[in-house]
Amino acid sequence: MPDLADVDVLLTGWGCPPVDAAVLDRAPRLRAIIHTAGSVKHHITQDCWDRGIAVTSAVEQNAVPVAEFTLAAILFAQKRVIEASRDYANRRDKRSGSPAYPFVGNYRRTVGIVGASRIGRRVIELLRPFDMDVLLADPFVDATEAQSIGAALVDLDELVAAADTVSIHAPSLPETERMIDRRRLSLMRDGAVLINTARGALVDEEALTDELVSGRLHAVLDVTVDEVLAADSPLWGLPNVLLTPHVAGSLGGELERLVDHALDELERWITDGTFSTPVDPTRLGSSA
Repeated sequence: MPDLADVDVLLTGWGCPPVDAAVLDRAPRLRAIIHTAGSVKHHITQDCWDRGIAVTSAVEQNAVPVAEFTLAAILFAQKRVIEASRDYANRRDKRSGSPAYPFVGNYRRTVGIVGASRIGRRVIELLRPFDMDVLLADPFVDATEAQSIGAALVDLDELVAAADTVSIHAPSLPETERMIDRRRLSLMRDGAVLINTARGALVDEEALTDELVSGRLHAVLDVTVDEVLAADSPLWGLPNVLLTPHVAGSLGGELERLVDHALDELERWITDGTFSTPVDPTRLGSSA
């Protein structure tokens, strides 16, 4: 067990065990925790807040690659790149002829963003150069704020019914569990795309599977209810589904962005005892 008696600042990362009262009792000098990843809900306990420990995280930095992944998914999905690739492979011995699906394209399409989170806001920002209309559904945002970030505010039912692509960026909370349920999936346009880089629990996976098996909807799923999709799930073999193993967040060289942020925060703490991106414990109930 590590000696924490002389630790003033603790650097944490993905998979860190809870920093509870037992840990804090062994770290009497601890005054700050710098998390080199996103959410701190899994390891920062109420004991930390009760003892006045300052916490910062790299949640904004980790939002960057997720938003970039989402932008790529939007553009590829509406262009039907996934289907085109599979169809092309199936026709490799006779590459001429019409594809077995209609091309859609991205011009004048409507993208619906569910949740004005850091990632959701960055996706909206990245969509600015494209000829697309952007809708936003978020109960904590008003129409003026939505317009200021580049989207039109609508309620969730209106969004799923109007959008060609629905991209989920809401936190996983009891209130948001299965928010994209069977009824809302049925409201989506024929041929519409659902993109989920948030958490699998936000979607009724059984209802979504039924829609995807029918071929009515398309999906890009970086997350599912279980971290690894069941081996017998029909989603594995569907031509209208792209499955990725939770890779939208920081990986490879992108991890350097998280490290750079942590080092900058450490220098700032040593210099003046503040953080540039402090975690506000009062907002954890409505954030990821």
